[in-house]
Amino acid sequence: MAEVLLFHHAQGQTDGFAAFAEDLRRAGHTVHAPDLFQGRTFDSIDEGMAYAAEIGFPDEIIARGEQAASELSEALVYAGFSLGVVPAQKLAQTRARARGGLFFYSCLPPAYFGSWPAEVPVQIHGMDAAIHDRGNALSWCLPDQRVLAFMRARQHVELARHEDIQ
Repeated sequence: MAEVLLFHHAQGQTDGFAAFAEDLRRAGHTVHAPDLFQGRTFDSIDEGMAYAAEIGFPDEIIARGEQAASELSEALVYAGFSLGVVPAQKLAQTRARARGGLFFYSCLPPAYFGSWPAEVPVQIHGMDAAIHDRGNALSWCLPDQRVLAFMRARQHVELARHEDIQ
């Protein structure tokens, strides 16, 4: 089983996020889920992103993710939902001995953090439909330009397409 460093989305450590982490634990994985928002949660993505901007997104979010990772083994799967993909991807791409990347709802072009290490697999989860309106936020779909950047770089990428992600 894997040891996973899991980063939350823009709404913080919601009940749904905690349930996902617990599902991974029940499956036998060791899961570390640091709180990048220091106990704050938000009712909407817009509110969470406003808070992230206030504290210094993306740099401060990345720094908090790196701080959490510094206390753990390097041999981790780095996972993130939406906003949490940013520190997860940076760590998966730049930390020695990374075991993989697991990205939900988002990813950045690999060039954002340099080049993707050939030995590090990645799964990218997104919708397989037109972009869906979720209130004031838009969820992205596959194939997306960011995902295509991974594919053009000929990296080991698994795409998980979902009809809808809540």
